[in-house]
Amino acid sequence: MSDVRIKSGEQPRYFAFSGVLSTTSNGNSTPLYKESPWSTFQVIITGTGTVSATVTIQGSNQDETFNGTKSNWATINAFSMTGTTSDTQGFTSVSTWRYVRAVVASITGTGATVEVIMGV
Repeated sequence: MSDVRIKSGEQPRYFAFSGVLSTTSNGNSTPLYKESPWSTFQVIITGTGTVSATVTIQGSNQDETFNGTKSNWATINAFSMTGTTSDTQGFTSVSTWRYVRAVVASITGTGATVEVIMGV
């Protein structure tokens, strides 16, 4: 008989940008270990007036990519965010990527801040 592991009720895991929950500049998040094949991703941009950003969720199964000695990230999903004061988009993923990260590019707008949340 095999072991069964049930995990429930965890708080969402946040991609960290320089140790905080959100970013105001272009860059890559800290890679995270993705514990479950089932997950949701939500991207939120807020600011004043027109705000926009491109956010890409990437995955890798390679330890060397996770620890930074290689850079073999594959695109899982990409978002083109734009709105007046805010925009939010998301998707559900059933995939066995071992590691994930977020890449923020082309962020514009007064006080524009991007937040990426992964729910497991």
